[in-house]
Amino acid sequence: MREVKSDYGRVIVGTKAELFQQAFDLGAAERAKAAHSRFLWALTGGGTPKEWYQWLVSEKKLSPADASAIEWTVSDERHVLLDSAESNFGNAERQLLAPLGVPTDRRHPWMVAWPVAEAAEAYRRTMLILAGPARTYDVCFLGMGDDCHTASLFPGTPLLRDDGGLAFGGQEVPGKGWRLTITPTGLRQCGLIVVMTLGAGKADALHRVLRGPDDVLNVPSQILKTCADRVVWLVDEAAAAKL
Repeated sequence: MREVKSDYGRVIVGTKAELFQQAFDLGAAERAKAAHSRFLWALTGGGTPKEWYQWLVSEKKLSPADASAIEWTVSDERHVLLDSAESNFGNAERQLLAPLGVPTDRRHPWMVAWPVAEAAEAYRRTMLILAGPARTYDVCFLGMGDDCHTASLFPGTPLLRDDGGLAFGGQEVPGKGWRLTITPTGLRQCGLIVVMTLGAGKADALHRVLRGPDDVLNVPSQILKTCADRVVWLVDEAAAAKL
């Protein structure tokens, strides 16, 4: 593996297997040094996380006992029921949490059966109980789309302009429906943030984020510059080709 200099956090370049191991190691190290009992780990959506979940289970990287000691959630969610194939938490539950036998009281999905505003507020209150007012997640996993979005912060969406100082919110994304998501304020209250971005299809977007002009409204992943000291990017050679 190698590192690339960036104003947006550490950028680690390696093979998929190396990056999968690194993702696990980063989360485990953060948990090992946590001083509080409720360790909150937020997962994310997309194809790469699904592969990572399957890898964790098949390679027995995370024991059922260790997994059951963690509070699990997702950093953003589509406004769909958990049994939908589009549900970020539903996929994490089916492919990681259920196979590892994580108790239901350690699983914290967004309240997707409720209207968006009520769902976001209920989730905020749950996270307040779990994490307290000064932090959101101990570990936040994110991905990045080819349009440079991260979490459910898409180009031009309202929460990029003003999140009201709230850590979580909901918004309608044109063409993509309603989303529930951690906000820029919430990201700044996270412990470790890990962004996994793989494949040649992400090379242009990664270049725009890390090497392009500052333009957060159109390049949302640049919001991570505001908390760069706690951000680690895990990218393969294909995604890093234009850096």
